[in-house]
Amino acid sequence: MNMTPRQIVAELDKYIVGQAAAKKAVAVAIRNRWRRQQLPDDLKKDVTPKNIILIGPTGVGKTEIARRLAQLVSAPFIKIEATKFTEVGYVGRDVESIIRDLTESAIGLVKQEMRTHVQEKAREKVTERLLDLLLAPKSPTPWDPDQEKEEEERRKRTRDKMRALLEAGELEDRTIELSVEQKTVPVQIFSNMGMENMDVDLQSMFDRIMPKGNQPRQLTIREARKVMLEQETEALIDRAAVAERAIDRVENHGIVFLDEIDKVCGPQSGHGPDVSRQGVQRDLLPVVEGTTVNTKHGPVRTDHVLFIAAGAFHTSKPSDLMPELQGRFPIRVELTDLTRDDFLRILTEPKHALTKQYAELLKTEGVELDFTQEGIEAVADIAFEVNRTAQNIGARRLHTILEKVVEEVSYDGPDLSDKRVVVDGKFVRDKLGPILQREDLSKFIL
Repeated sequence: MNMTPRQIVAELDKYIVGQAAAKKAVAVAIRNRWRRQQLPDDLKKDVTPKNIILIGPTGVGKTEIARRLAQLVSAPFIKIEATKFTEVGYVGRDVESIIRDLTESAIGLVKQEMRTHVQEKAREKVTERLLDLLLAPKSPTPWDPDQEKEEEERRKRTRDKMRALLEAGELEDRTIELSVEQKTVPVQIFSNMGMENMDVDLQSMFDRIMPKGNQPRQLTIREARKVMLEQETEALIDRAAVAERAIDRVENHGIVFLDEIDKVCGPQSGHGPDVSRQGVQRDLLPVVEGTTVNTKHGPVRTDHVLFIAAGAFHTSKPSDLMPELQGRFPIRVELTDLTRDDFLRILTEPKHALTKQYAELLKTEGVELDFTQEGIEAVADIAFEVNRTAQNIGARRLHTILEKVVEEVSYDGPDLSDKRVVVDGKFVRDKLGPILQREDLSKFIL
C-alpha cells in the first residue's frame, strides 16, 4: 500500500462528500504506516501509530470513510462497535477478541494472495486428476517389454486426445464420480470471557481425532473442476507460512475502526459495577497501548496497530474518556453537519449516488427513471428541513425520503405502460406534500 495521502483522499472523494479534515487525517495515518516500514529497524520499533478519534453526528460519513478505507488498503482491517464489549468477568465479548478477529481477517487476506500465486499450478493438477478419472485404470498385462511399451504409447495418445477435448470444453457435461470431504458444523461450547476462540480450537482438535468423512458424489466435469480446484489450492498453501505472514501483517499494518466509542464513555458510576463503560475502557487501554494477545495462530503484539475511533458524542465528550485512553488518541477530527448543498452533492456526485442506484434498479424492469435538477433540489431541501426540525440523522435521511418518493414507481414498475418516469420538483412535492403538512406524521414517517 504506497498510495500518497492526496491519492487516498481522491479515492475517498469518489464516494464521500465533504469532510476534508477527516479524510486528510485518515490519509496521513495510512501513509505513515508505509513511511514507518522504510525506517531502519532500531527506529521503526519506537514509531507508534497516532490513533484518531472522529467526532461527528450520525450520518455524516464516519463509518463510510472506514468502509471505503478498508477497500483501498490491502491491510488487515476490522470495523467493530465498542458497545459489543463488556468488562472481563461478565457475559459478553472481551476486547481482546478485536485482535483475534483482526488476525482472522489477515489470515483470509494472506490466503487470498497465496491462492493467486498457486492458482496456475492447482489448475494443472486438476487437469491431471480429471484425466485420471476419465481414463480407464491401467489393466494388468503379462510382463512383456514390447507389449508394455506399446500399451504405454497407446495410453499416452488416448490421454493427449482426452486432454485436447477437455481443454476445448467438449467434456464439461460428462458425469464423473468424485470423493468429497464432508465438512462438520462446529458446535459452540463456550460463549463468554473470550472463550469463543476455544470453540474453534476444540473443533480443530476433534477434526484431527475423528476420521474424515469422504462421500462419493456424481458431478459433471464443470462442477467437479470447482471442487477439485478448491482442494488442490488448499493443499498447495503452506498454513504455517500463512499464519506467520498474517501475524506480521496485523502487527505492522493492522487497522481497527472502533465505532460508537462515545457509548462507552461517561462519568464513573456511583452505584454497582459499571460493566459497559469504565470497565470496557479499562480493558481497551492495554490493547490500544500495546500488549500481547494470544490467538490460535500465535501471539500478536498490538503496539503498532492503528486504532481509528468514532462517535457522535451527543451526550458526552471526548474528555469524558479515561485520561489514559485519551492520551492514546492524540488526533481529534470533528466532522461537520451536512448542509442543503451537501445533500445536493450527495445525490449527484458520488460514483454510486442514490439517484443513480434507483435509476439502475428500475432499469432492470425496463423503466427509465429520470431525476431532473429541480427534483433533486426538492429532495435535498426536504431532507435538510426534516433534519432541522426533527432528529438530525444526516445523509441517512435521503434514503427515507427517496424511498418514499419512488415507492409507487417501484411497486408499479413491472406493470407501467409509460416506461419513462420524470422525477421533477412537482413529482417530489406531490408524493411528500401530504406527509409534510402534518408535522406529527412527518416526524413519524420521514
